[in-house]
Amino acid sequence: MSTLADHAEIGSGRRRGLAISYAAITRGALWLLTASSWVALIEPSPYEISFLLVVLVFAVTGIRFSQRLLPLAFLLLAFNIGGLFSLIPWMSDPDAVRFMAVSLYLMVTAVVLAAIIAEDSLRRLETLRKGYLFAVWCASIAGILGYFNVAGLGDSFTLYGRASGTFKDPNVLGPYLVLPIVFGLQHILIGRCGLLRGLLSISVPLAALFLTFSRGGWGNLAASVLIMVTLCFLVAPDASRRARIVALTLATLMLAAVALTIALSFDDIRAVFQERATLDQSYDQGVTGRFGSQLRSIPLLLDAPNGFGPLRFRWIFNQQDPHNVYVNAFASYGWLGGFAWLALTMATFYIGFRLVFRPGPTQHHAIALWSVLFVTILQGVQIDTDHWRHFYLMLGLVWGLAALPRADGLAR
Repeated sequence: MSTLADHAEIGSGRRRGLAISYAAITRGALWLLTASSWVALIEPSPYEISFLLVVLVFAVTGIRFSQRLLPLAFLLLAFNIGGLFSLIPWMSDPDAVRFMAVSLYLMVTAVVLAAIIAEDSLRRLETLRKGYLFAVWCASIAGILGYFNVAGLGDSFTLYGRASGTFKDPNVLGPYLVLPIVFGLQHILIGRCGLLRGLLSISVPLAALFLTFSRGGWGNLAASVLIMVTLCFLVAPDASRRARIVALTLATLMLAAVALTIALSFDDIRAVFQERATLDQSYDQGVTGRFGSQLRSIPLLLDAPNGFGPLRFRWIFNQQDPHNVYVNAFASYGWLGGFAWLALTMATFYIGFRLVFRPGPTQHHAIALWSVLFVTILQGVQIDTDHWRHFYLMLGLVWGLAALPRADGLAR
């Protein structure tokens, strides 16, 4: 005859089993979110559908919003309210309406991901990282096959002779590949995997990034790795760990130099590399070039509190987009949106640099994330990063980690 204690034990076991099931479901949804991010040629993309699944799963299993996330939510909301005011005269333009809809959607993704990562942080971060690594391999393989026109895929997966993979633009594919590469290199430095195994895990994404011939992608990787290595060196617990970081960094640089030398031995690759490696391109130069148009827009924006309207910059400046998120913030979102974006940038700088020096199991994740996000924010002065899904992913994760009430980065 069973006792009350037996029934209680059975009930407790069921609850434990249910909790494990919930954890598996939530991590599976998060893995699918980043794993599906490699397809960006269609709208809505699988990433959008996966995000809806994530929202549904966490609405059922439970999600809590920390008060520490209010600045993120408030500043993103102010940014988008400015955009909605700027949109009013152009409601008949479907492209402008779609632009603002995407902005609102990305705002929601950042806030929701920040709230999600504030619980069970370490496991959820690892799940997202593994899904992202799977995605960049898929996008990279497509880009490489397209670049070498394997099975006639060149028309689908290249643009202007550069690997674009499953993205519409090589200048977006390149920076998208950076975060998992930085994580892979960090794992080598801190001893989570060996040198050869680590380099193998990022070899295909590195090759694809090179074949995008994206100056922004190359610069993003170089600067992000430099910051990541510096931060890992600074937080290393002892001299032997710091010596390991220095030695492995030098070894990796030598292997990278050898790989680059081999790649440049091919005439076609060398010709495109020499063209793309220059700091200025023809479309950047002159009064009507990209930088000239940005400068000429500033006096006009000072007299336009409501901005030009979403996507109206191109109608004023020779069908060119601003290619500068700070100019675009004022042009497409008005003064309210522009100042909100600047405030969000400054607030993110503040919490990001505090976060990376906070000890705990998630510290190295924070270092890798912040290294790439910081460079991507700076990169906004020369490319439109404000509608990149992976930008808002990193933004939400950094704010979510910074919002943790405890430094251990684990769920309470």
